[in-house]
Amino acid sequence: MNKLVTMIAAAASLVVASVASTTAVNAGAVLDKVLETKTLTVAVGTDWGKMSFLNDKHELDGYDVQVAKGVAEYLGVKVEFVTPSWDIITSGKWEGRWDITMGQMTPTNARAEKFHFPAIYFYERAVAVVHKGSKASKPSDLDGKVVGVAAGSIFESYATHTFMPNWVGVQPIQYQFKPGQAKTYATTNVAFDDLRLGDGVRLDGVVTAGTIADNAIKSGYPLKVVGDPLFSSPAVIPVLHGDKEFSDKIAAAIKKMKDDGTLSKLSMKWYGADYTTEK
Repeated sequence: MNKLVTMIAAAASLVVASVASTTAVNAGAVLDKVLETKTLTVAVGTDWGKMSFLNDKHELDGYDVQVAKGVAEYLGVKVEFVTPSWDIITSGKWEGRWDITMGQMTPTNARAEKFHFPAIYFYERAVAVVHKGSKASKPSDLDGKVVGVAAGSIFESYATHTFMPNWVGVQPIQYQFKPGQAKTYATTNVAFDDLRLGDGVRLDGVVTAGTIADNAIKSGYPLKVVGDPLFSSPAVIPVLHGDKEFSDKIAAAIKKMKDDGTLSKLSMKWYGADYTTEK
């Protein structure tokens, strides 16, 4: 029996030693691979709107694509894109197939168990939108009114005062108004179709993402955003845990793009507004 216990203990020691050795070998492994292959592999989507899409030349383009190219340029390597589905990306089971992912991921506490978030590169802002002919000039003017929201969205939660954000570093949400009714729609665009009929005809306002509102207004919808954003949620470039050097490089690349104005210019180019700072 003593001999058996000794053998088990010895085997356990070998496993511990093996794990420690593997951890040591993998420290910095991602950055080493990127620099050795001179390639940064980035996961993006082909139909993520202005973030990333296939243009007329059937090439990937968009805000996130150009930010990724900027990161690769900072590292002194070329960029290669892959297009896995979002559920695979968020599973954390990357298995070395890509090094970073774009997609404006919200850094929730649950996701922090799988990923490290070295850099924020975008802030999505929730806004209150009214008809162009509305007398409303601030969100509080929608108190007691009928407000449209996409069903199941964080904007519905905000309108019903049940919003419980759980991203890393979140500040308490301050509700700027309470609708008399939060009317739900399949999509924000359907809500906009009701709002465009006129002030108070079917809706008095809509709560949605600033980028969606800006796009609708540019497309000719007779709408306007009132007041300051209701809240902002950060979007990050996630990486897997275990390579601090690589994370630091990603952080430094985004900081440089912020400091020299590149990030702001890209946001203006693709969204017509600077979404790179929290407001």
